[in-house]
Amino acid sequence: MSSKRKTPFSGAPLPRGRHGLSSQFVRASQRERVVKAMLALVAEQGYVATTVPAVVAAARVSRNAFYEFFQDKQECFLAAAEEAAADVFTTMETFGLEQDWIEGVRRGLTAWLKWWEERPGLARAWLLELPLAGGEAAVQHQRAAQPYIQLFRRIAERIRREQPGLPPLPDFVPTFLVAGLLARVTDEVRNNGAGNLTRLVEPGVYVTVKLLADDKTAARLLK
Repeated sequence: MSSKRKTPFSGAPLPRGRHGLSSQFVRASQRERVVKAMLALVAEQGYVATTVPAVVAAARVSRNAFYEFFQDKQECFLAAAEEAAADVFTTMETFGLEQDWIEGVRRGLTAWLKWWEERPGLARAWLLELPLAGGEAAVQHQRAAQPYIQLFRRIAERIRREQPGLPPLPDFVPTFLVAGLLARVTDEVRNNGAGNLTRLVEPGVYVTVKLLADDKTAARLLK
């Protein structure tokens, strides 16, 4: 029996020969496989240990095909991470429309944490390995945070329409809230893995309500 470690991802190659598929479809398929292979390999062995030849082999594309899409390993990983960030944000952005804004926050955080929980490899790749990808990774982290910051600002505006006695929200609060939530989830994945992230829902709701509204509103959650 071979002792060679099994690759965590193996892209299904397109049919050989004359398959009648458009060049656009072929390129899209190749790029998708490269992105998935990159994330899978980084999740398993870390960003530093992942190489372009390994990604090419797992994706079942040629080395030339890889470089048609990406300049190097860093650019590929950052593109893959950015697509993942956009995907996860869509899981929670609609919950701001809930009739009860606190329940909207709860359902949104639940969906967000469950998304990572169901993708433990991707959670490790994005939350733990992305910072190792160089200076551009920090820029991407900041860029990925912006939609959440804007979402929490909209929620804060809604709260003040419903509770007009609240003081204006300082502009920095949503930024600190997003940074805090992300740091807590990252610590959980680093120390305990992603298997039980939804246990952070209620603490996350409490902190979010406390920062976007006030202590009195948050205290009701503890009763």
